[in-house]
Amino acid sequence: MGVLNVTPDSFSDGGRYVAIDAALRLAEKMCQDGAGIIDVGGESTRPGAAPVSSNEELDRVMPVVEAIHQRFDVIISLDTSTPALITAGASAGAGLINDVRALQRPGALAAAAATSLPICLMHMQGEPDTMQLRPHYDSVCDEVMAFLRERAEACINAGIAAERLLYDPGFGFGKTLSHNLSLLKHFERLHALGGPLLVGMSRKSMLGQVLGGAAVDARAAAGLAAAVLAVERGARIIRTHDVRETADALALWQAQSQE
Repeated sequence: MGVLNVTPDSFSDGGRYVAIDAALRLAEKMCQDGAGIIDVGGESTRPGAAPVSSNEELDRVMPVVEAIHQRFDVIISLDTSTPALITAGASAGAGLINDVRALQRPGALAAAAATSLPICLMHMQGEPDTMQLRPHYDSVCDEVMAFLRERAEACINAGIAAERLLYDPGFGFGKTLSHNLSLLKHFERLHALGGPLLVGMSRKSMLGQVLGGAAVDARAAAGLAAAVLAVERGARIIRTHDVRETADALALWQAQSQE
């Protein structure tokens, strides 16, 4: 899953792909590099980020979704919590809803239920503008799984089949380095949720902390290692800014796993 942020303030590439031509060039490159999914987001969810209005998010995302759908044979993922964008994006050809708030915004659950799309539910403690202030867990794995089970139950009660659900533990979303490393170490436990697992660790601050404060553009190698570790432990979708490098690393893992 390649990351396409059409935002001015995302932590890694904010402002670089706001213009539709630039967004399409990146989408084309990611398809060529091996992405099977492109995750289009119009609201930054970096720590400290402020929410955007529904209309602004629609204005950022919909032209890109429509253009990608017309030009490329790739699954389009909507990185959104906004009901209006879920509805509009599904009608415009999106193939996946990827919600960091796990359909908790008012109206999001009903909007998602009205589509036929698969849905990725992610765990986040708090909201982006507050999530990294003082994250606390008595048992991070247990609490992440309990939250995702509760949200899955809410989806099923709203008429969403369990087979449509994917799960993301939310690395970096309301978690300290210790919490993130514990989730990665015990990732196999998440299989008990019963659906495919998605992870996104690409270029995140947890990698920079492990590397002694490395800048965002110096975290790629650690991100590849994290991707391989996650896939070895059962992840089935890797969300990444570095598509070609991740595809290459996973090709080697896949080759040796077949011997």
